[in-house]
Amino acid sequence: MSTTPPVGGAAPPGPPGAAASLLSAETLQVVFPGRRGAATARAVDGVDLDIRPGEIVALVGESGCGKTTLARSLLGLVPPTSGRVTFGGEPLDYAGRALKAYRKRVQLVLQDPSGSLNPRHTVYEAVAEGLRIHGYAGDERAAVSEALSRAGLRPPERFFLRYPHELSGGQRQRVVIAGALVLEPELIVADEPVASLDASVRGEILALLLRLRDELGLSALVVTHDLGLAWNIADRVAVMYLGRIVETGPVEQLLTAPRHPYTRALLSVLPEAQGEPVVLAGEPPDPSNVPSGCRFHVRCHILASGEAERAGVAEACRTVDLPVLDGGGGAQVACHWAAARPGEDRGGPARASA
Repeated sequence: MSTTPPVGGAAPPGPPGAAASLLSAETLQVVFPGRRGAATARAVDGVDLDIRPGEIVALVGESGCGKTTLARSLLGLVPPTSGRVTFGGEPLDYAGRALKAYRKRVQLVLQDPSGSLNPRHTVYEAVAEGLRIHGYAGDERAAVSEALSRAGLRPPERFFLRYPHELSGGQRQRVVIAGALVLEPELIVADEPVASLDASVRGEILALLLRLRDELGLSALVVTHDLGLAWNIADRVAVMYLGRIVETGPVEQLLTAPRHPYTRALLSVLPEAQGEPVVLAGEPPDPSNVPSGCRFHVRCHILASGEAERAGVAEACRTVDLPVLDGGGGAQVACHWAAARPGEDRGGPARASA
């Protein structure tokens, strides 16, 4: 994904605190019990995250970092072990009718449209399913038509009786999006929404999500491993590693002036990156055996190169767990090395092309 200016011209986000959060996670933790006496796994470990009305936030990280578990907990699919989720200022109730009402307001868009759609159901049935689950009493046909139109499938009646195998990959993803839109949600959670699509179609789906934000005021959490995609669609980015958010900030600031070594490493492998790619040592540690100190230090190229030693923070990196700190300009970072050099040039290995 190219780090070119955002598709469709993403509107700049308001300043931090400019609007109350629509969805918030507060010190959220999800711990899975180990099997047969094995240690528990801290899949999500003390996460703070907020999404404001009309804002697109990209949640970025390697596979296994906990971002999908975090998204599922925010959706009400996985109850947290501790901490809480609030929506519109109200704590999320993970049981009963309250949860059903919440899932109408917060909808999921999955990565694989083929796996999301029942091959025996027509497009009409697929989009109408949510209305029937929630006991919609209005004009079902009109609601389905409007949702398909908003998702870019026009004229909608042309698609009513089609089956998933009769559609292109991009059209199937638009049907999945229409199935979310039909309930008029305030926020969608899109898990790798373009990962299974051809490059030529990805831009169209990203432009659609931006248009929905602009026209409907729709908020979105986009879960992805691709920082290039984040550049094209997000207002803010949250970078996750081993169950923790390690850096957050406005998209342009974070992606052109990253502070955390992990963010720098992810950016270094983009096609537009300057210099040699950063090769991280090994795989992320097992969440049932989180390292002491900074949980990234066992793979950190800054520590391995001696830069952390020269900054006087190497021992702290290995032994002291650092919370997310204010990085200025709406950015936050959890890194001893970054905290030790606040006044220095923070340019990262990748720069957005002009």
